Amino acid sequence: MDFLHIIEQLNQLITHSAAQWWVVPLVGLFCLIDGFFLFLPSETALVALASISARTGHPNIWLLLAVGALGAIIGDNIAYFLGRKLGTTRFKWMRRPRGAKAFEWAGKELDKRGAILIFTARYIPVGRIAVNFTAGATGFAWRRFVALDAIAAVTWASYSIAVGTFAGRWVHHNPLLGVGIAIAFAIVIGFIVDHAMKYFHGWLEKRSAKATPAVAASPAAAVVDIQPDAGDGLPLDPRHVKN
Repeated sequence: MDFLHIIEQLNQLITHSAAQWWVVPLVGLFCLIDGFFLFLPSETALVALASISARTGHPNIWLLLAVGALGAIIGDNIAYFLGRKLGTTRFKWMRRPRGAKAFEWAGKELDKRGAILIFTARYIPVGRIAVNFTAGATGFAWRRFVALDAIAAVTWASYSIAVGTFAGRWVHHNPLLGVGIAIAFAIVIGFIVDHAMKYFHGWLEKRSAKATPAVAASPAAAVVDIQPDAGDGLPLDPRHVKN
């Protein structure tokens, strides 16, 4: 059995598996878990299946998008309520340097620009978990969270599907190669988006700092000792009368 035959067998397996009814629900489950637990970057699954769909038509691309977005919304809301119930230090992974730093960052940013943070954090794997938990722990309004998160999840799923579709049509003759290229694209673009979001939030932080008045308030209010004039007919304070 030569290498090309193995590749052909894998291509047939991928094509056959993508057409099964359980594939889309499984991806939805990945997206759901990814909202509150760093198990598997669900973008990978969406991108891979989208690349196959672009060639074979299976699974249905619109169903994949809808289920992926719905799973992400449910997962994010689970994280929100876990944060409200458990806080952000309950588990060991939350207290590790990387996790603790992410939660600290999320807490500060939510206070300043909650709407922007909830939307952009969906594109950052660790960041979205930290933001979802912190939003619940800090009492961020749930209805507002749901609305912002729904928009973020739909755009995130659309972005992942678009990356996979582009790669799948580019290498339409080989599903395995298309999946590999799609995942590579997703990793590279994810890296760029991750750093772009961090740069964006850093720019907002600097802009906010510049807008803050430079003059600090005095720690104690100035006390003005007003003395009545002698011609007012009011008694003078003996301490201010010169001998």
